[in-house]
Amino acid sequence: MSSESGSVPTGESVPTGETLPTGEPVISLKHVNHWFGSGDSRKQALKDITLDIQPGEIVICTGPSGSGKTTLLTMLGGLRACQDGSLKILGEELHGAGKQVLAKLRLNVGFIFQAHNLMMFLNARKNVRLSLELHDQYYEEDMDRLAAEMLEKVGLGDREDYFPANLSGGQRQRVAIARAMVAQPKILLGDEPTAALDKESGRNVVNLMREMATNHKTTIIMVTHDNKILDVADRIIIVDEGALASKEAEAAFVGRMRETGS
Repeated sequence: MSSESGSVPTGESVPTGETLPTGEPVISLKHVNHWFGSGDSRKQALKDITLDIQPGEIVICTGPSGSGKTTLLTMLGGLRACQDGSLKILGEELHGAGKQVLAKLRLNVGFIFQAHNLMMFLNARKNVRLSLELHDQYYEEDMDRLAAEMLEKVGLGDREDYFPANLSGGQRQRVAIARAMVAQPKILLGDEPTAALDKESGRNVVNLMREMATNHKTTIIMVTHDNKILDVADRIIIVDEGALASKEAEAAFVGRMRETGS
């Protein structure tokens, strides 16, 4: 519960209940590999991924379709187990972690799915409120207000009582973004978060993300092909055929984007 009515807590503690040591990455992968299937149909989706991501860092992950980007993103959010290598999130080792540990981790993570995954029987405000109900630090009387304020920030202040069926695709996606951001998670993960948005709405959303990263040290990782938002990133990584591209390839990609003015 918040110490002051009306305040917005900065999120839960790390899953172990310990404080993350100063200077330690929020996310750390060491030689992570992942496979799908078995026998002759077994396919390697991630290959020897080593990566550290710091508090408040905004990382954009791009690359060809089917290259492993979404597999990596879901693993970082505790939606997928780490099969091989070391994956530490908020100081917790997730290689071999059980369902309870993964579920506790997810309280610290906001997800923006490519499909909005809204509850069709709830209006926009109640969909956003769901994220607050997962935590016990919010006053009951504040939840609707905080949800409404978040909808206002994404430009849907006049749509809070609308059900998803009565919203456009872009409006539904903005509700999903508001739901992911309202509890101010330590980590925010987005799978093509701006794909369904027009240029103005997309820019507004990434500005809100930058504000979260700056003011609350929220770590943000986005998978995207939207060149219009690459400028918000502190770092751009490229996943190709399950592996991280070289620093030279990343630098060349960023250079091309700057040359084209994207």
